[in-house]
Amino acid sequence: MEPVLCSIADAARMLGIGRTKAYELIDEGSLATITIGTRRLVKVESIKRLADGSAARNAA
Repeated sequence: MEPVLCSIADAARMLGIGRTKAYELIDEGSLATITIGTRRLVKVESIKRLADGSAARNAA
């Protein structure tokens, strides 16, 4: 089973960016998060969407 959520640090690592940039992307709505208890987790689907969009922009 594929993970649905991951930590912000893991999301940054997957995207090859720093945590500060990851928080900027969260604030602008490019990365979707949910809070469970005190943990803020990134939806893996939003990471994939962001990566697909970046690839399309770079190809154009």
